[in-house]
Amino acid sequence: MADPRALLDPDFVRELEALRRRLQVLVQSGASGERMARRKGGSAEFQEHRPYAPGDDLRRVDWSAFARTGEPVLKLFRAEEDTVLRLLVDASASLAFGDPQKLEVARRVAAAIGYLGLANGQRVQVLVAREAAATAGNRGLERIGVPRRGRDALPALLRDLSAPLASGSVDLARALETTLQRTARPGLLVVLSDFFDPGPVTRALTRAAAAGHQLALVQVLAREEIEPNYEGDFSLVDAESETALELSMDATAIDAYVARLAGLIEELRSWARKHRASFVRITNDEPLEGVVRRFVARAID
Repeated sequence: MADPRALLDPDFVRELEALRRRLQVLVQSGASGERMARRKGGSAEFQEHRPYAPGDDLRRVDWSAFARTGEPVLKLFRAEEDTVLRLLVDASASLAFGDPQKLEVARRVAAAIGYLGLANGQRVQVLVAREAAATAGNRGLERIGVPRRGRDALPALLRDLSAPLASGSVDLARALETTLQRTARPGLLVVLSDFFDPGPVTRALTRAAAAGHQLALVQVLAREEIEPNYEGDFSLVDAESETALELSMDATAIDAYVARLAGLIEELRSWARKHRASFVRITNDEPLEGVVRRFVARAID
């Protein structure tokens, strides 16, 4: 297990405090909670008055205002709704690549987003995608964390994020499907992965969007993956499938790899545009403050 205390340092937390009020979660889950939504209801924060109309509930009449003005008016409120922010973290072996490891970067970004959610009164849940450790009832998921709320829940959230190690394989599409099956109501679903997955990931993302989830994709890559600097003959072993590949790395091979990676990035970017999701792409040597700002701004990189 990684050290939970290393995920958020005090300087980073101060930066997050400046950003947290800009975080807008667009999907409300409909249950009672702490976050205010723009829906008129019968409790929570007062919003405005409107004139009484025949058939209105007399219990909502503001009798003190009626005594002052002689005109019956109703109190309207902003209802409280419970927002669930889910962090789906890919913990497959490919996330062990890089220095620092891609998984470590994904953890820190997830910790920052989780902090914003807890500070804003949302429930935050960690789900870990890894096929090798999944159980029969949770295909594709190694861990389904307890939804947590409030600033006091931050240490437990950081422990949830620090537990997984990068190993084995992942079927990210299957992990998304299981997440949908285990989700009682929609919310903000943040997927943190390198998205090096052969499965139908965008189809699973589309089903999540159709189910009412607001999607945010965070692609974590190592600098060497974006700017490969290899030359000569190599025997490469896939970190997840352990399949070996003999390859001569020359300019043609590198160009082909770069083109394929660019195709993956453009696929995710186009999906995000089409489905009004955000897409943040980050390298393992990048300062995280700018990453979180782009996430909060719902950027499409």
